[in-house]
Amino acid sequence: MLQQELEESLARLESVDAVRVVGADEKVTEVHVLSAPGRAAKQVVRDVQSLAMAQFGASLDRRLISVVQIAPEKVRHDTTERPVIVSIREKPEGSSSTAEVTLGWQTGEHTGAATGPAASSARLRLIGEATLHALDDMFQDVPPMSLDTIGIATVGLRDVMMAVVLSGQDRQESVSIGAALVSGDESDAAVRAVMDAINRKLPNLGRD
Repeated sequence: MLQQELEESLARLESVDAVRVVGADEKVTEVHVLSAPGRAAKQVVRDVQSLAMAQFGASLDRRLISVVQIAPEKVRHDTTERPVIVSIREKPEGSSSTAEVTLGWQTGEHTGAATGPAASSARLRLIGEATLHALDDMFQDVPPMSLDTIGIATVGLRDVMMAVVLSGQDRQESVSIGAALVSGDESDAAVRAVMDAINRKLPNLGRD
C-alpha cells in the first residue's frame, strides 16, 4: 500500500531520523517526521514532497507534513531495522578503480566491492554494484540481483538519484526502481537509491 511504501522510502532521507505516514484508502492524510536540527524544517518538508512526487507521483500538501526536531544525541535507535551506511571508499589503481561499500545491520557489518574503469562515467555504477554485493552478503537467500542503470535525474528543481535493479530466477525477471535525493554527496545518494530499489525484495528488511 502507498502509505507503507512511502514511509519506507522517506525513512532513507538524510534529513529524516524517523517518520510515520498516516492514511486511508491509498490516500495520505498525515506525515509525521522526526528530524535533527541540522536542516531547516521547511527544507525537510520540501525533501518529503520531492521524494513523494519523484517516486510515487504523489503531491503532498505541505500542511499534511509535521516536523519535530530534537538534538541528534537524543534520538534513540533501539533496533537497527534497516541497513545503514557505514562507509563508502573508492580506491584508484592506475586505469582501474575499486569501490567498497560497507553496510551495518543486525548481523554486523557487510562489505561489497566492485572494480572497473577509473572513469567518472563509471563511478556511480561501481558504487551501486558494490552496494548490491554488500546486500548480497547480508542476505543469503535472495534471488540474484544486478544493477541495470543508475544516474541522476532532475525533478523540478531537485536532483534525484535513480537506480534500476534487475532480479529474479528461473528466467523470470523483476525490475525495481529506487530513488534518493542528492543533497551533496552523490556516492551516498547512489547507495541509498540502490537500497531503496531492493527494499521490498528482501523479506527480512525492516524486521527484527
